[in-house]
Amino acid sequence: MQTFTPPNSDLDQSSPVQAVASATTSVAGIAIEPHPIPQEHLKSVQFDPAAPDAQNLQYDPAAIAAYYRQRPLQVWGRMLSIFWTFVQFVVSLWWDRRTNAIKRNQVKRAIRLREILTGLGPAYIKVGQALSTRPDLVPPAYLEELTLLQDQIPPFPHEIAYQFIREELGDSPDQIYAELSADPIAAASLGQVYKGKLKSGETVAVKVQRPGLAQRITLDLYILRSLASWANKSFKRIRSDLVAIMDEFGERIFEEMDYNQEGRNAERFAQLYGHLPDIYVPRIYWQYTNRRVLTMEWITGTKLTQLEEIRRQGIDAGYLVEQGVQCSLRQLLEHGFFHADPHPGNLLATPDGKLAYLDFGMMSEVKPAQRYGLIEAVVHLVNRDFEGLAQDYVNLEFLTPDTDLTPIIPAFASVFGNALSGTVAEINIKSITDQLSALMYEFPFRVPAYYALIIRSLVTLEGIAINVDPNFKVLSKAYPYVAKRLLTDPAPQLRASLQDLLFKDGQFRWNRLENLLTNARSSADYDINLVLDQTIEFLFSERGEFIREKIAGELVKGIDSAGQTAVEQTKARIAAWVGLKLDAPVTLAVQPPNQLEHLGRIVNLLKDTPGFEPMQLLPLIPRILAKPEAQMLGQQIVGGLAQRVAARMIRELLLNERQSDPIDLAPPRSLPASLA
Repeated sequence: MQTFTPPNSDLDQSSPVQAVASATTSVAGIAIEPHPIPQEHLKSVQFDPAAPDAQNLQYDPAAIAAYYRQRPLQVWGRMLSIFWTFVQFVVSLWWDRRTNAIKRNQVKRAIRLREILTGLGPAYIKVGQALSTRPDLVPPAYLEELTLLQDQIPPFPHEIAYQFIREELGDSPDQIYAELSADPIAAASLGQVYKGKLKSGETVAVKVQRPGLAQRITLDLYILRSLASWANKSFKRIRSDLVAIMDEFGERIFEEMDYNQEGRNAERFAQLYGHLPDIYVPRIYWQYTNRRVLTMEWITGTKLTQLEEIRRQGIDAGYLVEQGVQCSLRQLLEHGFFHADPHPGNLLATPDGKLAYLDFGMMSEVKPAQRYGLIEAVVHLVNRDFEGLAQDYVNLEFLTPDTDLTPIIPAFASVFGNALSGTVAEINIKSITDQLSALMYEFPFRVPAYYALIIRSLVTLEGIAINVDPNFKVLSKAYPYVAKRLLTDPAPQLRASLQDLLFKDGQFRWNRLENLLTNARSSADYDINLVLDQTIEFLFSERGEFIREKIAGELVKGIDSAGQTAVEQTKARIAAWVGLKLDAPVTLAVQPPNQLEHLGRIVNLLKDTPGFEPMQLLPLIPRILAKPEAQMLGQQIVGGLAQRVAARMIRELLLNERQSDPIDLAPPRSLPASLA
């Protein structure tokens, strides 16, 4: 893959390193020192003038910087244009406030904001798309206008689109397609879509990229990256690497400009998530796809935000949102390959009640360690283990390993203690991010680059959900999945998290296990027999020794307590039957449920779980009995019970001796002293 050089550039004779190390650049009056370019981005600047639209589609900040440092007037012009546009808008809002005309002019201002974002180009359109999903943040008039940014941006001339089809696919549109709409049926930030039909009869969507896209995007990325570098150096309170975040965004948006990559993303997404209930991913037609033209299966559907239309079709929008949440959980926490741009224009309710995903240009990945770290953070949050939560933030790279966590732990307790006064299911993502923002300002937190796209994806999804149901809580739908993962995933990190959740101060917390089992069975792909199988394998393994010891102790206490109660009750019944009066009446205090009662409730939970087959337990019994660890567990229980019985007998014997009359224990006086 070739590296990027914008159109009409003269090949710079100096190396990218020399170009980046040149004199400081002044952007809008701000002197900006070059931010060091990561080594993996230091590539040679190459330019192929024959390349269509001069887009070589590999994000290379060194090459971009080298090009625009030689064109300060172009940078200045763009900066002043952006600055002046927003100043005018802010002044108009200020004047509305001064003249008490905010409500009267709100629609007018909303239209103007949409026009501003549209005119500024793709990077700003995406900001507007994200805002369009937040009815809890944006007034209705603005929300309605920003929603138009999802697929109703002014199109470019279809003659250019037809030219691109000819250049990319090697023939004119009328020779390639049996039908193709004369005008685009939708226009988005990076391209526009035509409805067509293949000569083989399939109805398709044909997406064609906007002309001159790379130059506009790279100029904005250069300006934003430079400002990010300046902000990092000028404001000590900003600890996050804003430049790394911009580079992450830049890499993703450059991938989005390559429709071949989008096609590969779509097929990978279908392979990983297309099997989930009521999730649909359109097919890609590779014969009619290239870098600037994408041909995919046509999806007939309704945006999730068009609730009345969805209801008229008899479709449950709330159910589809739940399916979207479940799909997102698997994207972020299971496979790590996630849709980073899930705005309502990319999520459709199909007539047969499925949730169809569109537009796979902006995708990203979460590494395995980060996936497990996120699950562990949820567990520690539920468990109110703020020390563990603080360590999670170190593992997730929000804090450096040498950070003093001592003041951060009580800060977590203060913030989340109030939020968790009810249940974790009542917390929404926005409330968590809002409260974390205050902490991140006070303590040395930094936002990792990978996290920026995750939070954007989650907050956007939550915004769609809130639009469908204002009381929708993403975490209430997420926890069953987390519970299922804790019970079924054999990864050492999650086994340790499960142990932390179930044991505290040496005590087994049965209520936590009951809660996990109750929540997990709500997860669509929860396999109770897999849970039982993996639980037995883990319990009777070397890693499960600690839990076996705890369970043995709990069972010994439970059996011993039940035995004592049974003995006392039997003594009382026998005494009453034979007419004897006990020296002290048997009083059985009301006890909390003992371990055996807890175990009984667990068994009932298992029996009530869909898919549970008691007969499938029979083959497990020989396997368990054959394990040396199981035999050792039995010996521990028997030995523990024997120790308790022996200790009780000795204690009662000594107690009886102390309570007896000492004179009675002396030898009779009539006996000889020698015999005494």
